[in-house]
Amino acid sequence: MPSSNLVGNRERQFVVVIGFSLTLYLTDITWEVRANSRHFHKHRRRRSFLCFRWGRYADNVVRSFKYSPLTFLPLTLYEQFQRAANLYFLLMVVMQCVPAISSIPWYTTTIPLVIVLSVRGLKDLANDLVRSLTHPPITRLSPSLSSLTNWRGFTNVNSLFFLSIPTPFSLCLPFYLSPSFLLLFAPHPTPSLPLSLPLSGIVLCEEPNSRLYTFRGELHWRGERHPLDSEHILLRGTVLRNTDTAFGMAIYTGSDSKILRNVGQLRVKRTQIEKVLNKVVIGVMLFLLLMALLLAVGSGVFQGRVSSQIEVLSALTRGNSPIYTAFLTYWSYVILLSPAMPMSLYITFEMIHVLHSLFIGWDVEMRGGVERSIPAQARNTSLNEELGQVGHLLSDKTGTLTQNRLLFRQCCIAGNVYGKDELPSLCPTSASPQTLDLSWNPFSCGGLYLSDQRLVDKLRGQQCTQSRQFLTTLALCHTVMTEWRNGEGAPVYQAASPDEEALVGAARELGWVFLSRTRDSLTVSELGVKRHYQLLTLLDFTSQRRRMSVLGKTDGGLKLYCKGADIVILERLQKDCPHLESTERALDLFAQSCLRTLCIAERTVSEAKWEEWSKTMAQAAMTTRNHDDMLEQLHDDMERDLKLLGVTAIEDRLQDGVPETISLLRQAGLKVWVLTGDKKETAVNIGYACRLLDPDTRLLEGDELRQLLQSPDPEITFSKGKGTELWCVDRERAGEKSALVLTGPELVNIHYRSKDLENLLIQEPEWGARFMSLAGLCQSVLCCRVTPGQKADVVTLVRKNTASITMAIGDGANDVNMIKTAHIGVGLAGVEGGQAVQNADYALAKFSFLQRLLLVHGRWSYRRIAVFLRYFLYKTCSFALVHIWFGFFNGFSAQSLYENWFIILYTVFYTAMPVECLGIFEQDVSAECSLSWPELYKVGQRQELFNTWLLAATLLHALYTSLVLFFMPLGVFYNSALDYQTMAVTVSIASLFSATIEIILLTRHWTKWSVAAMCVSFGLFFKSPVDYYFPGVSQNAFPSPVVWFTALLTAWTAVLPSFTIRTLNIILTNPDRHRHGPVELQKSGFRRGDSHRRSSYAMSQGRGIGRLITSGASRRITFPPVDRRGTLGDNVTLAGQTQSDDAPKNITENGSSK
Repeated sequence: MPSSNLVGNRERQFVVVIGFSLTLYLTDITWEVRANSRHFHKHRRRRSFLCFRWGRYADNVVRSFKYSPLTFLPLTLYEQFQRAANLYFLLMVVMQCVPAISSIPWYTTTIPLVIVLSVRGLKDLANDLVRSLTHPPITRLSPSLSSLTNWRGFTNVNSLFFLSIPTPFSLCLPFYLSPSFLLLFAPHPTPSLPLSLPLSGIVLCEEPNSRLYTFRGELHWRGERHPLDSEHILLRGTVLRNTDTAFGMAIYTGSDSKILRNVGQLRVKRTQIEKVLNKVVIGVMLFLLLMALLLAVGSGVFQGRVSSQIEVLSALTRGNSPIYTAFLTYWSYVILLSPAMPMSLYITFEMIHVLHSLFIGWDVEMRGGVERSIPAQARNTSLNEELGQVGHLLSDKTGTLTQNRLLFRQCCIAGNVYGKDELPSLCPTSASPQTLDLSWNPFSCGGLYLSDQRLVDKLRGQQCTQSRQFLTTLALCHTVMTEWRNGEGAPVYQAASPDEEALVGAARELGWVFLSRTRDSLTVSELGVKRHYQLLTLLDFTSQRRRMSVLGKTDGGLKLYCKGADIVILERLQKDCPHLESTERALDLFAQSCLRTLCIAERTVSEAKWEEWSKTMAQAAMTTRNHDDMLEQLHDDMERDLKLLGVTAIEDRLQDGVPETISLLRQAGLKVWVLTGDKKETAVNIGYACRLLDPDTRLLEGDELRQLLQSPDPEITFSKGKGTELWCVDRERAGEKSALVLTGPELVNIHYRSKDLENLLIQEPEWGARFMSLAGLCQSVLCCRVTPGQKADVVTLVRKNTASITMAIGDGANDVNMIKTAHIGVGLAGVEGGQAVQNADYALAKFSFLQRLLLVHGRWSYRRIAVFLRYFLYKTCSFALVHIWFGFFNGFSAQSLYENWFIILYTVFYTAMPVECLGIFEQDVSAECSLSWPELYKVGQRQELFNTWLLAATLLHALYTSLVLFFMPLGVFYNSALDYQTMAVTVSIASLFSATIEIILLTRHWTKWSVAAMCVSFGLFFKSPVDYYFPGVSQNAFPSPVVWFTALLTAWTAVLPSFTIRTLNIILTNPDRHRHGPVELQKSGFRRGDSHRRSSYAMSQGRGIGRLITSGASRRITFPPVDRRGTLGDNVTLAGQTQSDDAPKNITENGSSK
């Protein structure tokens, strides 16, 4: 399954040697891969037929579809008959084919059942075909290759063991697809191998698993044994740079690769309404079976005590015993009462679902991309009403909330702040970078967002030594690689971290241009003067160190250049460091603006110090015991007595309208969680910037969070803790000012140090309940450094411990498992490829489109379908249950009161179109009002329109209506000249009138289609009456005033309870209950101590790639950096407003409602 977001994909040459066999050498290392052993792999390849599978090793074909030509029919029938109604109607079809018990024709149920099964099956097949066609064919790996092979699309390889690269300096690095993925490879490749050498090594490793960041194995080659770990593996999705030839051995292929092990299984999703409806259908069926049983008993009693004494009735029984007659009557009544649950309900249900999905795709306000060329897509047409009930939104960060585009906004050098100090995200004037005079810089590419001429003048006039050292550090302290292209006068940068690209790019614009690097040198142009720095060592970034240093040598001596988070740099400064107080004030200023900060420092190192340190470092590198601790101690010793140069402030640019969208969704009652593979600081930064966290939000993390979760009652402890700190007395208000922040390792280690979150939830289910009870008191939850599998586990945690509908949204392959696990999965068409979209239920171009998807389309769809189902159950049950009461007057003979064709056409033609219009066009308020009053969305979260009690009331109303429909005409026609058939026509008219009046009371949004539907329905009944079994009755009944008076009186009496309840509801309920006064949102006032400075790299888990550079690894770039010729003001407007017309028109700058 190739990744669709590759750039600069060009033909490369690789030597790939694969083959497989199994040998049990160790208890946990049982996966054996042999190079150039075709027969081993061929005889052990995994194969399957229907439900039978055999073999061990997967091929390189990735299957994202569910059906095959052999499995489509059995699978779709199995899924269709999971619905109780389909089984019920299948039983009806079988019984209607028996003449002795068939009370209505067989085709009245058979044809609708076939249509429903066909429509659902074809719809599922179409969705599956779309999913499979969007995945291009994948190159198959040959079992044995020993010569150079032209191989286009290296990302089709899954997990590859990296052997050797025959390039100068052995400079070869993988390109990182996303900060959420850590793609590892060998920092010390095996010795270069001749191209013609037939490899015959064996790799023994662990079985295929979903652990992305760990790997254990060993290589057996030429009688030697070499240990392997995660740094020797290239995972699926990696793009190799800076080389045209590489040697490798495929370890895991196809479905065995680690990333696909994190994808999860394709699940059949059903909505909560469908589950409730399924229970109601079962209840109705049991009720009908019970009624049929009672009527059958009555039939047996009637025959035994009444029919035997009347000669005519006795002749009709044909000598059958009462028990046998009762048996036949039972099944006849089961068939006769079956229209209470007609197949037309499910046909109309499917049609409404499809139309709601089309409405989403037709919404021009939800089109994104260039010239709005990307529409919203409803890839699953069965979940529309679920969009109106979402309680938890679980979102990825990179590429979902942010653009993964970092802007160098401000800096502080020697206590002086350069750049504008207004809040970037609220600055409408920052639509484009202010132009500086950079014509003197031949390497300038434009797009500098720090617009302060004072800094340029100081640099060019050499007025500030610290400013020059500051930019020198930015140009040297990084792991960026360069590529020079023909026709371009400036190098193209490629960085593993977006922060580094932004910092190096800003230094280039200001005259300090990073030109090139080798494994032991760096070349920089400083205001046109080319300087070469000898790279002595590189102390790389890790999530524990939170800093990075480079030790370089020039004519001026040895200097250590360091950058990192302020909490680790400030404690390592020399005594009496100048400008410390002013720099700390600048850090607070940048934190108030939600900018990501890094401190820049340097240190002069003596030759003696370097020689002593390097010797100790070499000895520590050979030590196997406490290796990491010794290295960390040496790094800490070198990074002491630093001189503070300044601070950088970078903005992680949010997508358009993200803060406004999250604020609106929180007002609508949604709990927004962020699940990301990035560091904790990065996630907290984005939380503040996108209004997920308020400036005075208390972050519960670390030991404090552990203590809360390990307490017997986390809620009581949480409230007491807040009370002692004088937060607020109101418990709900207290929860709104807190947020949980935890990492993936913390998530599984909080309780009993478990290594697997899924096993923890199974073994300790009460832990999940405690965690969710605490999370329910907080305004949001941030889960950082989580793997794709842990993201899905968190979604499962929410689903198991709450009744809330979950929605997961992401844009990359690492979000697929989460998207599949949630009730609703949304994929964004982002820069990380199409994996999320291909596996999602809905596809959007922008995160901000969630406003309309949930608050407009979701809320409308929930209301329409809830009202549609309740009304449909009412009209069909009230129509069919009349036969129960009629049975007491016809000797329990299972005789139909209605004419047979009326039974068939009642739900298909006479009452079909009005209810279809209700389910398609109904809306209580407009789209603008839905966005202006997000509190309306809570109706769906509380399931106020469709729940068990409301359905029970609907069925009771239907039972009451059936009593009125039968007994009022019976009382009027009793002892009159009007016959049974005239009464049947009268009951039919009254039934049609009551159904029509009820739908008039339900409809709030009238369209020309609604009016036309009612007119057509009446026309079909009165202009073309069908009475094949009652010839001429309609023509005789229609002129009679008694018939019309009786029908109108019956219909009005039937709907009187519904009309009364609605009238009292309008009178007694405050009509302005949804019109709130101005809601004052907290301003972004920053108070020192309320929130921490937010400093971080935008990097993934684990270590950086600096060690690869000094060990002989480099990278050539194949595509230019992102065009940075816009500013934040291009896409972000005032709070509460968006550029699209779908935003609330009455939201002011502070977010209050007018």
